[in-house]
Amino acid sequence: MFRGNHPARVDEKGRLKLPAEFKRRIDESYGPQFYITSKDGRRAEIYPLREWELIEEKLAGIPNLNPAKKKFLDVTNYYGQMAELDGQGRLTLPQLLRESAKVTADVVVLGSQTFLEVVNHDDFRAKLEAEPLTEADLNALAEMGL
Repeated sequence: MFRGNHPARVDEKGRLKLPAEFKRRIDESYGPQFYITSKDGRRAEIYPLREWELIEEKLAGIPNLNPAKKKFLDVTNYYGQMAELDGQGRLTLPQLLRESAKVTADVVVLGSQTFLEVVNHDDFRAKLEAEPLTEADLNALAEMGL
């Protein structure tokens, strides 16, 4: 389970050094292969390959003519690429996604349970300030048992 926030930096070659806590979890539970993609072009999503394959298994059960499946595959394939950790614990983020999500320097690496999200630090902070967690959000979560 990935959780928390770890500020990081994407170097000039597009490489992200995984924060030590996340790297430790990956070493314990996953291998060095990843699928990096996005559902909106604003966040890079880093899936250990095993977690992405679980999504693919669920997709396989949805008819190919389903328009939502087609859209999902279009966007995740457009932004997506396989990646492998190098010897220094770095992943290269796809160039198209780096540019779209503006993850080219200071970033935030967020744990999102089964995958990591990489977002532009300044943009993410502005979003948190503009759209804070509200009482209505907490009530909606309470209705779902949280």
